[in-house]
Amino acid sequence: MRVAVLGAAGQLGRDLCPRLSGTVVPLSRAHIDLEKPETIAAHLAADRPDVLVNCAAYNFVDKAEADPGPAFAANGLGVRLLAQACATAGVKLVHVSTDYVFGLDADRTTPFTEDDAPGPVSAYGLSKLVGEYATRAAHPGHLVVRTCGLYGVWGSGGKGGNFVETMLRVAGQGKPLRVVNDQRCTPSYTADVAEAVAGLVRAGASGLYHVTNSGSCTWYELAAEIFRRAGVTADLSPITSAQFAAPARRPPYSVLSNAKLAAAGVPAPRPWPEALAAYLEERARPRA
Repeated sequence: MRVAVLGAAGQLGRDLCPRLSGTVVPLSRAHIDLEKPETIAAHLAADRPDVLVNCAAYNFVDKAEADPGPAFAANGLGVRLLAQACATAGVKLVHVSTDYVFGLDADRTTPFTEDDAPGPVSAYGLSKLVGEYATRAAHPGHLVVRTCGLYGVWGSGGKGGNFVETMLRVAGQGKPLRVVNDQRCTPSYTADVAEAVAGLVRAGASGLYHVTNSGSCTWYELAAEIFRRAGVTADLSPITSAQFAAPARRPPYSVLSNAKLAAAGVPAPRPWPEALAAYLEERARPRA
C-alpha cells in the first residue's frame, strides 16, 4: 500500500508517517496547496497513492473570525476539490477534522458520538464542518476522523507551539497564568491519535470516527496537571471564557466518544493524564 500524507511536517503528520504501513509519501503545502486547486490532480497523478491522509488545515481560529475567507478556501473548498480529485483517481481520502464542529449545545454533558448533529459556534468550526460534508458528498469511500486538543513534540516550535509548551514557557518566565475553566474537552497526544488513525487505515475503515484520548478536563484542569506532573510551581488561576474574551467562541463542551473505534478493531487511546505523562517524557528525550 502507498500512503501519501498531506501536512506531513505538522505535529500530527510527523507522528503519523512512521506508524503507517507500506510506502509513505510525505507531502507539504509546496506539493499540494488546498488554496491552489491546480496542484492537487498533478500530484495525485505523479505520486499515485492508494490512500491520501489530509492532516493539512487552516487552523488560526481567532483570525478566521475576522477574516473567514482563507479558512473556507482551505478547509472547505480546498477539501472539496481534494475529495473530488481523489474520488476520480481512485484514491481513498482520509480527512482529519475537529471537535470545533460542535459547541452549539451549551448544556451538553455527555460525549458526542458520530451520530450526533454538529453545531459549530465559530467561523473556523463552520469551515471544518463544510470540509467534512464536502468530503462525504464527493468521495463515497471517505474516512473522516475528528480529533481534539492536539499536542505533540513536533508542535513544540513552529506556529506558536502547543498548549502544553505554552503553559510551561509562560510559567518558566514567572508570569501569571489565567486559564479558562468552563470549556471541557479531551486534550489528545498526537502519538496516540496517529496510532489510532494508522489502525483505521490498516483496517480499511470508512465513514466518520472520533479519535481522542479518553476522559475529559477543562483547560485550567489540564494546566494544573501539566504543572503537577512537570514539578513546576506556577501562578495559575481559573477564569471564564467571557473573561478571556477571545475573538472566536470555543465549544463549552466538545468531548468526543471513542466507542465506535472498537467496531473497527482499533483500541481506544489511553486516558489523557497518562498520555500527558508520556508526552512530558518524550519531550525530554533528544529528537533526531
